[in-house]
Amino acid sequence: MIAKEGARIIVPALIIAMLTMYLGVLLNARIFMILFWVALFIFVFSIYFFRDPERVVLDTAAALIAPADGEIVLIQAVSDPFVGDGQKVAIFMSPLSVHVNRAPCDGVIRQIEHKNGKFLSAFKPEASCENEQCRMTLENNALKVVVTQISGFFARRIVSRVAVGQSLLKGERFGMIMFGSRVEIIVPRQLKITARLGQKVRAGETVIGEIA
Repeated sequence: MIAKEGARIIVPALIIAMLTMYLGVLLNARIFMILFWVALFIFVFSIYFFRDPERVVLDTAAALIAPADGEIVLIQAVSDPFVGDGQKVAIFMSPLSVHVNRAPCDGVIRQIEHKNGKFLSAFKPEASCENEQCRMTLENNALKVVVTQISGFFARRIVSRVAVGQSLLKGERFGMIMFGSRVEIIVPRQLKITARLGQKVRAGETVIGEIA
């Protein structure tokens, strides 16, 4: 399965590849064959990048799952205006990760806020504050959660597929970030985080915490 956001890159790349191959053969022109290989590379890489595999979501109400594929690079105590005293878990997504993001728990979207900013490497801690980002707040009974999509050095577009007031189920797709990025989740401090630094996680499948 391919994420729908990839169509605007995949389809033109395929058309250009076919056209330049035709012109290259017809005119025996090297420049068109070079353009063909460039377009073909973009086409193949885009299919790989925009892949959106199905995931088996753990059907356990007490499980908090990873919102993104990648590596856990930060776990720290924070104070958040929506959650209050909380703890943040940051996931670094490389350009080779699956970039479709999923809801870490059931909840109703209370707010979606986009903030313009820089495009520092998503692996750096300062990217959390300075980079372009989209912050989404979720609420489920007494549980409040914040999920923030943060751009990276190569990422230049954050996609949100949802709206305020919409209900999300655990593991449901809510957006993606294009070409390397970072996703952070903030949960109440009393919630037990089971993830560890350096751990590789998969969106919708890997349990990163226990909801009391």
